[in-house]
Amino acid sequence: MATHGYDDEEKARRLRADRIDSLDEELELELEDGVEPDQVARRRYFTELFRLQGELVKLQDWVMHTKYKLVVLFEGRDAAGKGGVIKRITQRLNPRVCRVAALPAPSERERTQWYFQRYLAHLPAGGEIVLFDRSWYNRAGVERVMGFCTDDEYERFFQDVSELEKMLARSGIRLLKYWFSISDEEQELRFLARIHDPLKQWKLSPMDLESRRRWERYTKAKEIMLERTHIPEAPWFVVHAVDKKKARLNCIHHLLHQVPYREVPHTEVILPKRERRQGYRRSPTPAALMVPEIY
Repeated sequence: MATHGYDDEEKARRLRADRIDSLDEELELELEDGVEPDQVARRRYFTELFRLQGELVKLQDWVMHTKYKLVVLFEGRDAAGKGGVIKRITQRLNPRVCRVAALPAPSERERTQWYFQRYLAHLPAGGEIVLFDRSWYNRAGVERVMGFCTDDEYERFFQDVSELEKMLARSGIRLLKYWFSISDEEQELRFLARIHDPLKQWKLSPMDLESRRRWERYTKAKEIMLERTHIPEAPWFVVHAVDKKKARLNCIHHLLHQVPYREVPHTEVILPKRERRQGYRRSPTPAALMVPEIY
């Protein structure tokens, strides 16, 4: 008589394999960074990262339970590591709860709208987290440095942005703003790494290369932006990001401490037994539909 399912030993083996596969996913991201860390430091990094990601899951549950609305802005120079920390934050979370807004350059129609309009469409409802990979602060940074906005538009931005963020706070949206700070030398190395790695060349655009030339102008624009838009309702936090791994851990740790989340009690999940009916037969899948098993 045929048996159904896995025995306890096989279940335990498969669960261990699933856990290892989850770790492999993180390893792939680390290999993408092209860094060969020493084993002790690497083990310490992963241990803390997985602990923090566990806390992010608790934060997610609490956000859903309380209908909290959380927005996190990630700003910084090109290659500062914004995308890396966003990947680690979202890696274990439900994309229906925590989503990333990474807007492209505005369309012709969007250029005729109120500047903030296209960003506001991505704000969260109750029980949602939105991470902005660059945000409305493009106007104070890249647009100012590259000459994509007029002096009047630039000044109007500063007149409006703090009022807008105060309105968001009054509406119950918590807004956190992070600036990822790297050195001149570190950005140069990261750009060279992208130039020489075919898998990363897509990350470089002509705009990125031009931003490298205008390093000092970006520095001045950043200093003005932080000075004029650091308000109690939406303060800026600067992350030292020369060391990518430390930057990720420090940012996630800090983010978790900005929200008063608590672990939400859950009822025990019990897997029900599958119904088995007399005479059930699974139809074979036509060979033409099968993906060839090359590996």
